Amino acid sequence: MNSFFRGTIILIVAAFFSECAEFFVNMILARELREEGMGIYMSILPIIFLIFVIASLELPISISKFIAENKKSFHYNFLQHAVKLAALVMFIMLIVTISVLSYPSIMDRFHLNVKWLLAGLIPISSFSSIARGYFMGIQQMGKIAFSNFLRKAFQLGVLLVVFDILKVDKDSSLLMALSALIGSELIVFLYLISLLILHMQKMKNSSNAILTGKHARQKLLSVSLPTVGVRIFHAITNSIQPFLIQSALMAAGFSSIAATKHFGMLSGVAMTIGFFPAFIAHSLMVMLIPNVSDAFAKHDYEKLRNLFLQSMWITMIYGIPAVLCMNFFAEQITSLFFSSMSAALYLKLMWPYFLFHFFVIPMQAYLIGLGLVKDMFLHTIWSHIISFSVMYFLGSQFSLNIVGIILGLNTGAVLLFMLHYLTICKKIGITLWLTNYKEA
Repeated sequence: MNSFFRGTIILIVAAFFSECAEFFVNMILARELREEGMGIYMSILPIIFLIFVIASLELPISISKFIAENKKSFHYNFLQHAVKLAALVMFIMLIVTISVLSYPSIMDRFHLNVKWLLAGLIPISSFSSIARGYFMGIQQMGKIAFSNFLRKAFQLGVLLVVFDILKVDKDSSLLMALSALIGSELIVFLYLISLLILHMQKMKNSSNAILTGKHARQKLLSVSLPTVGVRIFHAITNSIQPFLIQSALMAAGFSSIAATKHFGMLSGVAMTIGFFPAFIAHSLMVMLIPNVSDAFAKHDYEKLRNLFLQSMWITMIYGIPAVLCMNFFAEQITSLFFSSMSAALYLKLMWPYFLFHFFVIPMQAYLIGLGLVKDMFLHTIWSHIISFSVMYFLGSQFSLNIVGIILGLNTGAVLLFMLHYLTICKKIGITLWLTNYKEA
């Protein structure tokens, strides 16, 4: 078994167990926090996600790309420059975050100590991103897989112990839930950083090449900034999408309550079920970035083509059976949440949205490895513009309503797939049917 398949299998297995742990974490939180507390918890998660993305500056991707592309002699000095950049970003983020969260109107729904938890997340995410990127680059995926599982296992263990022993009020329960989440990131940080320090001590005693700070920062930011832009754009569109869907349904004649109810079934049930197999796609993405970067740096187009074929076949092998199961067993699966024929129908209608996203995720890794991050960003923008336009136009029609919304979502997924697919095929010199090769 080659290193690509071995690393991918390790990540998939760890991701599966992490997803199972996440399922139990959500069960405990729902039981302890109840509806209102869970709503507050879910409302603060986007803030945590945004802080994590900006503080990490997507360094795992840029570092893993550089490590995979360059000789070992450059690694030590490059990591030193990465640490300096992470420290600068951390410093700025701490000042901005604490200043913003100090306004009472922003954090008045949350416990007073929540803002300090958010501030504590900044150095954790900034420096753990360096270690994560390094181990991805040298393809020690066992460490990445174990850290992912460790995060969820620690969070689950803390919640089980805390809520079993202590009887606390709603505000304290929410604080403990967030503390477990941030604490799990701290444990992963300590694990990865300790391993990185050991590796850097060994590298320090070797003959190392010198990189200028300007060159290192250029290499880091040329990948990180567009990738951060994509993540922030996703965060913004994800926050806009609920309001767009509900306003379209209200324009189609739905009441505010009915629009909210149907959006809940679409997002909370259909999408939750549909995206469960995506942990395989994310595992492929992590494994592909260093492999594609290395092959592209060596101009090994044969390897690039083989990797692309393998990733597409893997996606078809699990993606097609997954969407078929969703269609055949939609009623039984959605009934695990609550009995609703509408939720089952939405799950069936959204199969193109899920399936094409399973393909899109590893393709994003390909675009990053090929140095086409800006193309990926532009594809994302255009697909969302078209998708949102179709969603509102068709969703506001009385005869279509929620079906029009789903058609818009499917349109955006197919368009994004085609843009990524055509760009990759052109870059690596492969035909659209993945059979006859052209000269690259």
